[in-house]
Amino acid sequence: MLEASKVGWAASGRNGGQLIGGFACEIDTFAKYMPESDVQRMWKMGLETLDIVKDRVAKHQIDCDLTMGYLTAANKPKHVDALRTWRDDAKKRFNHDRYRYIERAHMDQYVQSSRYLGGLFDPDSGHLHPLNYTLGLARAAVESGVRIYENSCVTTLRKENSTHLIETAKGTVRAKFVVLACNTWLGALAPQVSRKIMPVGTYVIATEPLDPTRAAALMPARAAVCDSRFVLDYFRPAPDNRLLWGGKVSYSTFAPRNLAEAMRRDMLKTFPQLADVKVDYAWGGFVDITMNRAPHFGRLAPTVYFAQGFSGHGVNTTGLAGKLIAEAIHGQASRFDLFGKIRHRDFPGGALLRTPALVLAMAWYRMKDWL
Repeated sequence: MLEASKVGWAASGRNGGQLIGGFACEIDTFAKYMPESDVQRMWKMGLETLDIVKDRVAKHQIDCDLTMGYLTAANKPKHVDALRTWRDDAKKRFNHDRYRYIERAHMDQYVQSSRYLGGLFDPDSGHLHPLNYTLGLARAAVESGVRIYENSCVTTLRKENSTHLIETAKGTVRAKFVVLACNTWLGALAPQVSRKIMPVGTYVIATEPLDPTRAAALMPARAAVCDSRFVLDYFRPAPDNRLLWGGKVSYSTFAPRNLAEAMRRDMLKTFPQLADVKVDYAWGGFVDITMNRAPHFGRLAPTVYFAQGFSGHGVNTTGLAGKLIAEAIHGQASRFDLFGKIRHRDFPGGALLRTPALVLAMAWYRMKDWL
């Protein structure tokens, strides 16, 4: 494995730790490109992403504070209707009855805030410490015989007869199969693929540790939470009783000014009772989104695979991507090829204008969130 920096340096180590079943797109995004029987298979794979993480944590004894429970909170009456509809559709269409709608009167069991009108609880999703999980996977890989070369940025990928040559500044690797797992950092290595994703900045703060009693009252179920807006907030409790608050999405790739204070102001809209609490840490990074928010898996050549476009669901969907690519390399490509049926478009505007175009589009969605 050739790693441009350190294992866990980018999104795999710096993300918000939200473990969310399914995919970032609506399930009927898949229905545009495949029959209902295949949509059913996609649904099952969306749930399988959670099992992959849980199984690996248990098998390799990864100490990453895996905690189950996830709540999608409703900001507006229309979100209430949408969450109830999603619960009902999951049961009727996919025979999945695990989702539980939480009425507003009972929301204080999950989050001590008057901001939300209700929520949909998923007991099978949850949260974890992302860097510890990533490092645990790396340790397990090394123990299985994988050689990891850090600080080995790939500069060129080319074909020589039946062999792929993967070049770095310090050496060249010859391989029969290649997997590109670079997401927002793919760049010029495969421009025909990188044009189909957009780097979007997202940011997290960690408060100082709260008194245990106060922390328990703030989020009694210790579930991860996200809201229902297009430009959403997400947050979760940490084992040391900090609150981890994420959001402030930036489509310009520029971090907000005075990041920690800007994030803190957003946090206080939900938790005004934390006005006396300090912020100890603030950080950010990029997620790779596709135009339709569906994962983008495929091949550049018969033996060159790529997986990208996780659109905020990378903690668990990346595990599925690796599993499906491994199946394909071993000759069982039917599940991997399902994703190839999905049409992915380039972001408009080319290299110079696509980010400004996206900023304008997202300004419209922010306005809709406010209305």
